[in-house]
Amino acid sequence: MKILIATGRLAEQTVRNAIGNHADVVVADTQVAAFITPRKLLAAIKDQIPVFNYDLIFIPGLVSGNFEKTEQELGCKIRLGPKHAYDLGFVLPFTESMEFSTEIPACELLADVRRAMAIEKVEEIEDAANCPLKLRGMKIGGNSRMKVLTEVVDATGLAPEALELRIRSFEMKGADMIDLGASLHANPDDVKRAINIARRTTNLPVSIDTLDPVLIREALNCGIDMVLSLDSSNIEEIASEIASCDIPAVVIPDQGEAYDSLMKNIELARKAGIEKLIADPVLDPIGHGIAVSIVRYKEFHEKNPDIPVFYGIGNVTELIDVDSTGVNATLCGIGADVGASILFTPEYSNKTQGSINELKRASQMMMLAKERESSPKDLGIDLIEIKEKRRRTDSVLPETFVSAEKSKMWTVDPKGSIRISIIPDQFGMKDGCILAEHDNTSIVGKTAREVMDTILKMELVSRMEHAAYLGQELKKAELALKLGRSYAQDDEF
Repeated sequence: MKILIATGRLAEQTVRNAIGNHADVVVADTQVAAFITPRKLLAAIKDQIPVFNYDLIFIPGLVSGNFEKTEQELGCKIRLGPKHAYDLGFVLPFTESMEFSTEIPACELLADVRRAMAIEKVEEIEDAANCPLKLRGMKIGGNSRMKVLTEVVDATGLAPEALELRIRSFEMKGADMIDLGASLHANPDDVKRAINIARRTTNLPVSIDTLDPVLIREALNCGIDMVLSLDSSNIEEIASEIASCDIPAVVIPDQGEAYDSLMKNIELARKAGIEKLIADPVLDPIGHGIAVSIVRYKEFHEKNPDIPVFYGIGNVTELIDVDSTGVNATLCGIGADVGASILFTPEYSNKTQGSINELKRASQMMMLAKERESSPKDLGIDLIEIKEKRRRTDSVLPETFVSAEKSKMWTVDPKGSIRISIIPDQFGMKDGCILAEHDNTSIVGKTAREVMDTILKMELVSRMEHAAYLGQELKKAELALKLGRSYAQDDEF
């Protein structure tokens, strides 16, 4: 396939560097490539291409004109390339295998395609995976994907509406299983109510999280799918009843104990008749022996490869003041190396919001990396949210320029002030709305652009500095929603 890349004068060298000898270049009569029009493209081709015999022309991804007539005149497909010239080298290898778009830039189209291919591959590997046990048909352990178990903290004490909302939120974020945390003051009726709400809210497997045999017994009567947890304090009283229900139980070491205690409790559970065992060697927080606990996980899995392993990542993420994305991804990678089967998080504090989705994505990445026998990179899915893999071209400081200064004067807009805030998504997703409130009206939108356009259309602003200020604040609000952060007008972001 012969390919022609259309660009402007400023990006010409970047384009040539990106494509090498895999395509030809035509430079339109414009400095900025995004300003290429059908007329300018035709003029450039006529001037620079003596013999036209191309199968595909890529125009810059930010071009907005209609090139249908130009396509007909040239007898050649014209499609949107990537938004940025440096991505051409990534796009060109796909020209033989996929159809590009006249509406969606190639970089976005390929990202969606690669993401879909990656998820499809994960599902394919999961379908073929072997496992020692299943929960409602969901594979646990073996070479299946690590599953995300999310705790609803104090589920037995939440109002029905709040519990239902929490469960729906966790499921939407990607949880594979729901864990109902029982409070210290819970009674059997509280457990029964929580399980009934969970059952009518989700079809995901549900576990009960308590050491109290009385509460575990009620959960068994309600048909719970898994029990967290068993140790020497409750095994003798409740283990045989769990065995008769033929459901999995997570076995932990006694408080303050380690590997030997875990093995002793596993043996006690087996003697009581429990066949579906999951072991929790306990992941300790940073500063409290995390390295030793990771070694403990490795040792357990090597000696007991057929027992699924419970991996409490929340023990670490909740006790470190660091953005959770990198922490969760790294711990998930370590978990894959030490045989983890279940990734546990309560996603409780503000700083750990998003952990469910992060762990789900990380578990998919680790599965793909293992299949490819590679590091978890260039997989089609990732957890890069703030930083970037490929940097856009930076500008060079001109020899002469005017140093910017902040205005010392502020004049109130006669049209009135506008108060900006955000309305987060009720399920805790990175979504929601921007709210702009004027004395005469309230405007709600998803993006800074649409809210600002509406403000201008309604003539709610009359001074340039006011419009500039609003644009700045609206963009901060939009970013806050995208990043799952809070927003307060005029605060630093």
